[in-house]
Amino acid sequence: LDDPIVTVHQSIGEAKEQFYYEKTVFLRCVANSNPPVRYSWRRGQEVLLQGSDKGVEIYEPFFTQGETKILKLKNLRPQDYANYSCIASVRNVCSIPDKMVSFRLSNKTAPPSIKLLVDDPIVVNPGESITLVCVTTGGEPAPSLTWLRSAGLLPDKTVLNGGTLTIPAIGSEDAGTYSCIANNNVGNPAKKSTNIIVRALKKGRFWITPDPYHKDDNIQIGREVKISCQVEAIPSEELTFSWFKNGRPLRSSERMVITQTDPDVSPGTTNLDIIDLKFTDFGTYTCVASLKGGGISDISIDVNISSSTVPPNLTVPQEKSPLVTREGDTIELQCQVTGKPKPIILWSRADKEVAMPDGTMQTESYDGILRIVNVSREMTGTYRCQTSQYNGFNVKPREALVQLIVQYPPAVEPTFLEIRQGQGRSVTMSCRVLRAYPTRVLTYEWRLGGRLLRTGQFDLQDSTEYTVSSLARDTYGLYNCNIINEAGAGRCSFLVTGKAYAPEFYYDTYNPLWQNRPRVYSYSLQWTQMNPNAVDRILAYRLGIRQAGQQRWWEQEITVNGNIQKGELITYNLTELIKPEAYEVRLTPITRFGEGDSTIRVIKYS
Repeated sequence: LDDPIVTVHQSIGEAKEQFYYEKTVFLRCVANSNPPVRYSWRRGQEVLLQGSDKGVEIYEPFFTQGETKILKLKNLRPQDYANYSCIASVRNVCSIPDKMVSFRLSNKTAPPSIKLLVDDPIVVNPGESITLVCVTTGGEPAPSLTWLRSAGLLPDKTVLNGGTLTIPAIGSEDAGTYSCIANNNVGNPAKKSTNIIVRALKKGRFWITPDPYHKDDNIQIGREVKISCQVEAIPSEELTFSWFKNGRPLRSSERMVITQTDPDVSPGTTNLDIIDLKFTDFGTYTCVASLKGGGISDISIDVNISSSTVPPNLTVPQEKSPLVTREGDTIELQCQVTGKPKPIILWSRADKEVAMPDGTMQTESYDGILRIVNVSREMTGTYRCQTSQYNGFNVKPREALVQLIVQYPPAVEPTFLEIRQGQGRSVTMSCRVLRAYPTRVLTYEWRLGGRLLRTGQFDLQDSTEYTVSSLARDTYGLYNCNIINEAGAGRCSFLVTGKAYAPEFYYDTYNPLWQNRPRVYSYSLQWTQMNPNAVDRILAYRLGIRQAGQQRWWEQEITVNGNIQKGELITYNLTELIKPEAYEVRLTPITRFGEGDSTIRVIKYS
């Protein structure tokens, strides 16, 4: 039974023909419990019941299934301003005491209201300390203040002091919406929010676009060429760009046109259009991204334009596809990229729409290599490498395919099976292949312990069997069937044993206990045998008995005459038990194979 909670809601009616002005208050009591809780209400020391006061109504809302009880005070009267108590009870189940919560209703009772003494949004530099202040402007009783963050938990370094929240040395990961919530259980909680923006510049990239009016992807004298630079900037409205050629500032002119792309089309992007390219235009162009607010290092991107600047080409080394590896290995898929500059390479699955090993749909590579650690069989398939426009030419992507083949050992069933069988009987074990790669050369071997029994090779079948026609003492044991391919082996294990199953005690014996002498009692012990015909005939039971808390067992054998039938009730009387001691009883079946599984129960004098 959790502590109950009382919440208060007010409704104020409209004046009707100037006769009265109605104000109604609802007190709702809720407590989590198991079993279901029963609620009762008091005003001061007076117990409130439905119908005991015309101004009071107690009811359970529809669809709540006993989860709450509402006290409705209709058209508030002076006597209704009082101390109210809700008592939650589970009627002393499991000795759980009742719990009570109180609420003081007065003519000043009001829901909370707050305000934030900060701007919205707040833009800060990383490393700075930020303080958010939240103050209450109303509410009776006095509201409690809590802070929440839209992205989840507050940062671990957060310092809270009442309504004040301080984040020292703020980082980009601490950005987001922070909300102050005031609650006094009257009406709805009050909430005010502000957004913290942490300045950042990252992911500086460029691309070169040849003259779009010609199908040639190369840069040529006399044609247009466009250099574009892009960064991720927070906040984007503070982003500014400046251009340089060979270290000297560039300004927009008729032949060198500097523009900024519409943020909705390509955010954080600036362009330098060189009209009618000349030899004198060859050189290193630099775009510098910075934030007006400062406090963040600029990002500088260099792009070389020369006669050796050529679009990319993509090939796969001959020995790198198809690529064969084994499950659990580390593998590198490789695409060779040529061109100047060399663009970023994007890797993705070409055979199906699934994520890459890192969880993304596309993986970036700066050297054309995709490295996969702990490769799994699900990663078998065709991978596509293609050039991106980033850090290269903005032309039709070049692409190539790499086939990955992951070999893995056979998956088999059953991995383990216990077989109980009597001596002289036959037993057949079957091991089946579920999955394997490669499957073209599968061999098997059957072993008993360390002794090789049989070997062979799969043809069209997917399973292999081994039969023992007549079990003897030397043919009991652990049989292993290993199914082997190039990647390893899968194993089926069969424990062949003649052990009898455990007996099952019968607990519904009528009057099992009787007394012979004043301090001695006897007990009628009854049991059935689980699967008695699974193994050889049970010859006897070994009975062990010891006083509870003692170490030493006293043992004797109970001889069995004839075959035990399934469900047959066996009775044995335990005598000379000391009153009022409890005893542990252990029962073990014995066949010519040896001892079977034991079972234990406790008997008590009661």
